[in-house]
Amino acid sequence: MELSPEIMYQASLNKNPDFEGVFWMGVKTTGIFCRPICRARKPKPENVEFFSSTKAAILKGYRPCKVCKPLENPDETPQYIQEVLEELRENPAQKFKDYDLVKRGIEPATMRRWFQKNHGMTFQAFQRMFRLNTAFKKLQQGENIMETAYDSGFESLSGFSESFKNIFGVSPKNSKEQRIIDLKRIETPIGTMYAAAVEEGICMLEFTDRKLLETEFKDLAKSLNATIVLGENPHFKLLEKELKLYFEGKLKEFSVPLSPVGTEFQKSVWKILQQIPYGETWNYRKQSQALGDAKKVRAVANANGMNKISILIPCHRVIGTDGTLTGYGGGIWRKQKLLELEKAILF
Repeated sequence: MELSPEIMYQASLNKNPDFEGVFWMGVKTTGIFCRPICRARKPKPENVEFFSSTKAAILKGYRPCKVCKPLENPDETPQYIQEVLEELRENPAQKFKDYDLVKRGIEPATMRRWFQKNHGMTFQAFQRMFRLNTAFKKLQQGENIMETAYDSGFESLSGFSESFKNIFGVSPKNSKEQRIIDLKRIETPIGTMYAAAVEEGICMLEFTDRKLLETEFKDLAKSLNATIVLGENPHFKLLEKELKLYFEGKLKEFSVPLSPVGTEFQKSVWKILQQIPYGETWNYRKQSQALGDAKKVRAVANANGMNKISILIPCHRVIGTDGTLTGYGGGIWRKQKLLELEKAILF
């Protein structure tokens, strides 16, 4: 989809977030390049040029803007945090104290701020939840409550029981009556995503900057009568492996199990979405015809919009009848990037 310089300039003037990742603007008079949403004062139209990638701007001699930092993904998990999280996954009972972070050259206040911003809790609270998630699964498998409490790094049974009840709403003794949904942040070349999974498969895969994400979490928990907890799930490993291959252009079909949550009609619509071949695009009419009712175009479009499993259930492959890229929960620019990756032909 070609964008005219006029459209891109106007989007930059409006600081339109829908164009994030679609183009970057180079300013000839200063030699810097920016994101569309940059707060810096906008130059005259004759003093700018546009690029489809940061690499193209750099090769032309432009430097990244210090205000909007176009080379950074604002939602990306820093490498030092990824390393700490990996160690927690290997050993959930491990406790990182401020002293341990300082020894690694990590400022505890920085760690605290990042977790508050991205997870709504402190790093210490995150660790505690991670340990409780592991403990929950052990109890579901029939392991002893006291041994599980101490193996999970808790120093007393009462402290374990109180923390457990605060998170899951039930005591450890009654935990078999409760269900949980595992949640994890996953990095991709087009942004950070939240993956959620139950025993049956992946039930959610959304970009962290998606609007109404909190509402989706609440709906998911309510629909499954479960608690969403940060932690590992066997399906996450395969999901990350397949997403990596997909973005490298080496995978066209996903095999990771899915467990979508929705009405029977929505599930039937999402099943049709999975039948759209890699490298192709359909419009809503063709999708509704495949469903067996060409008149349900609007209902099909609405069901597509309710899809909580991005990429794996490929609603990005559905475009307008006139060939335009219609709305996409992750942002139009991501829809364009995914179709470019798949070398889809737009009709």
